[in-house]
Amino acid sequence: MKFTRQIESAEKQYMQILEEFFISVYNEKTLSSHGIEHHRRVWNYSKELLKILPLKSTSKASRLASELIIACYMHDIGMSVDPGIKHGRYSRELCLRFLSKNHLPPFEWVDVLEAIENHDNKDYAGVNSMNEVLQVLSVADDLDAFGRIGIFRYSEIYLTRRTDPENIGYLIRENAGKRFENFIKTFGYNIELAQKHKKRYKILDDFFSKYDEQLPSYHFGTKNPSGFCGVIEIILFMMNNGLQLKDFFTEQEKYTKDPGILLYFSELVSELLAEHTVL
Repeated sequence: MKFTRQIESAEKQYMQILEEFFISVYNEKTLSSHGIEHHRRVWNYSKELLKILPLKSTSKASRLASELIIACYMHDIGMSVDPGIKHGRYSRELCLRFLSKNHLPPFEWVDVLEAIENHDNKDYAGVNSMNEVLQVLSVADDLDAFGRIGIFRYSEIYLTRRTDPENIGYLIRENAGKRFENFIKTFGYNIELAQKHKKRYKILDDFFSKYDEQLPSYHFGTKNPSGFCGVIEIILFMMNNGLQLKDFFTEQEKYTKDPGILLYFSELVSELLAEHTVL
């Protein structure tokens, strides 16, 4: 299987020191949706993409898995400094610290540093098409924005950036649409993979389409959140009160009895467990 040995070698050499460094820097309570579990999933998506990647430069193939695992674990670590659009730059700076700490010369990891700094360019303009690390990292990061996990991740980061709840549905659908289009453009030749992630994208897009339909008749701040807007209100409540997902799941009946909200969080748990995410 393509890249199997390189992936195993990269994980053996780098995974432990990457996770130790990440945990030492990132405060999960600040932005849990972009914590270490997100980075683990992005690495797993990268491994999925490596299996079908048509390499532009076979001379780089032997290093690609090692470059990707570092890029995957470092790409959003800058959220610990700034959760805004400049986080890629801070992630690059923290990656430089990681490289220095582990005696890895930065000049040998140029593609990694470029990928980390530019991975969140969702207009996909001016992206270095010869940088396979950036290409795979960008798409792998996009794939973790779909499904019920994506609903939670998008909501938390947009609300953290103080986006008005009345606008997040439209903005998320627009952003996710660009991500899905780029995935299809880059890896859509693999029909099985395209169909798999199209279903996950549709879960997110359908949710926020229905969210926008409910929005005109919904009033945030109600004592009884309900429906699709109620899911977002619960996420906002969790953020404002420092609650983690595991806190909510322990006593969810304390916060809501709405069947729609409970269904979403039940399905979210199933997705997280399927992705081996620790709650």
